[in-house]
Amino acid sequence: MSKYMKYGAAAAAIITATLGLGSVASATEGYFQHGYGVKQKALGGAGVAHATDAMSLAINPAGMVHVKRQFQAQVSAFSPRRGFTGSGGPSFTPGGEVESGSNWFPVPGMAYAQPLDNGAVFSLAVYGNGGMNTSYANDLANPACSSPPLPSSTGVFCGGSTGVNLNQLFVAAGYSMPVSDTVSIGISPIFVLQQFEANGLQAMGYDMLGNPMSVNPMAMTNNESSYSTGFGIRLGVEVALSDSVRIGAAYQPSINMSEFDEYEGLFAERGDFDIPSNYTIGAAFDLNENTTLLLDYRRINYTDVASVSNSPVAMAQFGSDNGPGFGWGDVDAYKVGLEWSTSDQWTWRAGAAFNNNPIEPVGVTLNILAPGVQEQHYTGGFSYEINERNSFDFSFMYAPESTVQGIEITPMGPNPGHQIELNMHQYDLTFGWTYTFGD
Repeated sequence: MSKYMKYGAAAAAIITATLGLGSVASATEGYFQHGYGVKQKALGGAGVAHATDAMSLAINPAGMVHVKRQFQAQVSAFSPRRGFTGSGGPSFTPGGEVESGSNWFPVPGMAYAQPLDNGAVFSLAVYGNGGMNTSYANDLANPACSSPPLPSSTGVFCGGSTGVNLNQLFVAAGYSMPVSDTVSIGISPIFVLQQFEANGLQAMGYDMLGNPMSVNPMAMTNNESSYSTGFGIRLGVEVALSDSVRIGAAYQPSINMSEFDEYEGLFAERGDFDIPSNYTIGAAFDLNENTTLLLDYRRINYTDVASVSNSPVAMAQFGSDNGPGFGWGDVDAYKVGLEWSTSDQWTWRAGAAFNNNPIEPVGVTLNILAPGVQEQHYTGGFSYEINERNSFDFSFMYAPESTVQGIEITPMGPNPGHQIELNMHQYDLTFGWTYTFGD
């Protein structure tokens, strides 16, 4: 076995082992993370034309031609603070301020890059693409639940403990190569593992007359964790326009995932929940030898996925092809980052990202489960090189509160007399270690 095969096998074993650590819900740009590697997170998620480390594979595989042989490990402490406020007259959902529990989550990640003799680079990365989590208390008081035949006397939807947990874990390999002195390309096959669980939605399975509102009410809620897998690809290109200006682009087609069989009565198309297509374009400007400005644009096409984008008031059964979804629109995200070095040891980063809210007012009731309303992210961080082999990286992100308000939609129909306002704000702290191998 060649030394490169040994390195690759070792890296694959390490990265694949992190599958056991799982992923965690992280709703930022919809339910995608604003960034993946610790350095990119500090730059507002920008970096499609500025690959500096092995985790850059998650943004643009083409830029990996600039990365030395290195191994990275990181962990984030992610805190989404989410909930809703109900106001107005009699309602199906609780009035007043209601907050979701489970406010801190660990999010691990690893990556490895291996330059090859032909100038190409082989790389591997594992990271959480995104997800969503809500957890409302089992004993949450709800006056509407006192009327039979509702399944419980408590809970957001009269089903006791209520919420969802969606995790997406990506394992990506990459092959990057220069095609000229100024152009590089890259390809990254991706394996995706999804986990989903929903609780407390029993009242959505039947109307007040006992007629089914789902193609399979028994596969709608409280079925523990369900898993889904799929394979996709990410393509990238980077072009140096001059010694100080680079442009980059990356595209990931939608990924066809296996169905969540245990929740075929909830998600449209019998439990289908694919990964939407997305692309990023951007530029990097070296303002001087120590300072780089980054500008990125990312588009996430949530309308590719019926279970996400179908109207929540669709006149069809849950789980059918045209059945209710979360009513999400596509997301456009604009990112800016600035990186500067003050010495051989210290590199500093700052950034911001802005995107539209994918949730329309008509969707607030169902999106109590998935209040992905975040619109702004402010970031910063640094790297400290201990020596030529080891460096430590840090980033933080603060997303101020965003809200969306609309009327309540109940199993009996619209309730204009009651308003629901979704809200969320977030914090993220990420710590990383990079080891750069010798020649």
